[in-house]
Amino acid sequence: MQTKPWVEIADELRSEIQRGDYVPGARLPSGSELMSRYGVARQTVQNAIDQLRAEGLVLSVAGRGWYVHERKPIVRLARNRLTKAERTAGRGAFMSDAAVGNWKPAVTVKIRREEATTEVAEYLELGLDAPRDVVVRDRVMRADGEVVQLATSYLPADIAAGTQLEETDTGPGGSYARLDELGYELTHYTELVSARSPRPKEADLLQLPYAFPVMQVVRVAYAGDRPVEVNFITMSSERYNLVYQIDADPPAEQGSSE
Repeated sequence: MQTKPWVEIADELRSEIQRGDYVPGARLPSGSELMSRYGVARQTVQNAIDQLRAEGLVLSVAGRGWYVHERKPIVRLARNRLTKAERTAGRGAFMSDAAVGNWKPAVTVKIRREEATTEVAEYLELGLDAPRDVVVRDRVMRADGEVVQLATSYLPADIAAGTQLEETDTGPGGSYARLDELGYELTHYTELVSARSPRPKEADLLQLPYAFPVMQVVRVAYAGDRPVEVNFITMSSERYNLVYQIDADPPAEQGSSE
């Protein structure tokens, strides 16, 4: 079975990108140039480019042409970013990522109050008879001007209402520093990491290539035995590297056989 011409063109351009003939940010040949090079119709070239766009290799810039996708990975060091040392240094988790990656962070925040959904109530362990009002912090998070992460945090209203946690700017060290100050000193976290298809608004905000999944992290922050926040974090799977350092069990003490 003969390979379709657009597939062959896509394969050749992909190989040229991968071996560095076209570096990240470089402009690809125009449609007319590719039509002449391969002796094919414009639609055939467009089909090849569409395939490379779907793979996240190529960007189309209106009025300028096609460019090799240029996106630096963001390293998320799970072990370090949530420590009290980072908060004491005035950095929340996202700001900690920025310090590691040497990029400029920016966050847009919206605040509201609502009644917890069943899912949120379960994460926060709100009993049937307990107050179910929560303070919600919606964030759109940017690295060097590009949206890379969306996050929605839910905090019990009996903790957060009327405090700086209900302000768009929570101050140095972020929300977790304010929880510490309120007497809810954080002791541990759990994170559930999964992948899923993006919702239309997420795909638009994160500028995801077609069919790219997002990574979702659901993090619960605890002060002792009490969950004090659940955070639903949505990240571009093509931008983030999640790094986990896991300590091995210490070696068992060797006893004497004598």
